[in-house]
Amino acid sequence: MPDFALTACHECDLLQREPPLPSGGIASCPRCNAVLFRHTPEMVNRGLAYTLGAVILFIVANAYPIVGLEVQGTLNQTSLYGAVETIWDNDMVGVAMLVFVTTILIPALELALMTYVLLPLRLGWVPGGLAAILRTLQAMRPWSMTQVFILGVLVSLVKLAHLAHVVPGLALWSFGGVILLLTAAVCTFNTHELWGLAAEGE
Repeated sequence: MPDFALTACHECDLLQREPPLPSGGIASCPRCNAVLFRHTPEMVNRGLAYTLGAVILFIVANAYPIVGLEVQGTLNQTSLYGAVETIWDNDMVGVAMLVFVTTILIPALELALMTYVLLPLRLGWVPGGLAAILRTLQAMRPWSMTQVFILGVLVSLVKLAHLAHVVPGLALWSFGGVILLLTAAVCTFNTHELWGLAAEGE
């Protein structure tokens, strides 16, 4: 990043020079003290490790049952996609589409795009279309609601516990791992540094 690079504070819009940061350093706005950006040590290596771990767990979470209910010796289990199909079959098309998009499609796209960015950087080259990918990730992230879905599942299981024996599936634990790893990956995914690479590539 050149010494004369400028940045605007997202809180008060003060335009200022970007100071050089030490490893792990944080730049704050001199007017309102908001965090402007930070330097993330080992961003590519750590971010790629978290992302690939989340990808593996996400595949497991969608391949196995998320929860089972045992009533009078009969066990009924379903996966996340199976739940979407059930909602669809009960004439709740809008709800089914919303669940599919926010808990399967967008998280899958987010993980795929983060892998597309980080893996080439780990191999030593900047991926094409980096600026467009960063814009897409920024637009998609508010719609990634895996955490909200799992919270809803847990609340439902508590309420169903007195009606049937609840059997947590492998996918439920996998989704818990996905949430933790994806959160760590997003926190490590330093968009400020990546925008600098995108600007250099243009």
